[in-house]
Amino acid sequence: MKKKLDKYIPKLIGLKLKVQLHINKSKALKNAYALFATPRRGDVKPHQTEFLTAHKKEVITSNGHKIQVYHWENSGPRLLFIHGWDSNTNRWKNLIEKFQKQAYDIYAFDAPAHGFSEGKMLHVPLYAKVLKDVIKKYQPDYLVGHSMGAMAVIYNQSLYGNQNIKKNVLLGAPCEMLDIVNDYQRILGLNDNFINALELFFKDKFGFSYAEFSMAQFAKDLTAETLVIHDKTDRIARVSSAYKIHESLKNGELYISEGFGHSLYNSKVDDKVIYFIKKP
Repeated sequence: MKKKLDKYIPKLIGLKLKVQLHINKSKALKNAYALFATPRRGDVKPHQTEFLTAHKKEVITSNGHKIQVYHWENSGPRLLFIHGWDSNTNRWKNLIEKFQKQAYDIYAFDAPAHGFSEGKMLHVPLYAKVLKDVIKKYQPDYLVGHSMGAMAVIYNQSLYGNQNIKKNVLLGAPCEMLDIVNDYQRILGLNDNFINALELFFKDKFGFSYAEFSMAQFAKDLTAETLVIHDKTDRIARVSSAYKIHESLKNGELYISEGFGHSLYNSKVDDKVIYFIKKP
């Protein structure tokens, strides 16, 4: 019964939005946007609390949000980890512990509306702005981002330049906003008229159409050496995203795995990240 409800609830939400579009267009589009930009998960789970709490450094304010920053202090080069949608800093636990053994000075933070940070919604432009403030304050040498966090890494450097970043690692990064919107349309059963109206809403809010908000386009502006990692079996972000982003990079490497899914939790992936960061 629960599986049947989970299957039909998104369609019912979509139906409600379509009806609302005819009654109050502005409200319907705002509700559709809020649904699109509001995480369902990402809060700190009981088994994650000890690891995160032990390494809280401070709370900073960025773009009107209180952002929780974490620190694993050491004497080596400085790393900054950027997690993805519906996640938090705990997703980096294994990789952080491995980099600790290499004496790296490690920072991470919870995105707005995730983990111990405040907020209700998250989108890539906001994430990129918060990332800019974190980079300015802590001056990392290397950035490692997963999924939406990887998108924020790309968009941040497209907007604000290199910021003295030596290397980037992009794990499971979606590429095209158009693909994400198409999935959103399919899940909710929205018609083309609704999606076209929502595109005008996005254009007014962010200055981009769906097609223009492309990580492949933004990646052309990256100057730091960048490793793109993606899995063939990723059901969240198509593996074609990795090829598109890699082709746009001035100085990029590409590693395609198989069987690790979108999370890319695997020792082989960890080893690849560590080798890339450490190599001269």
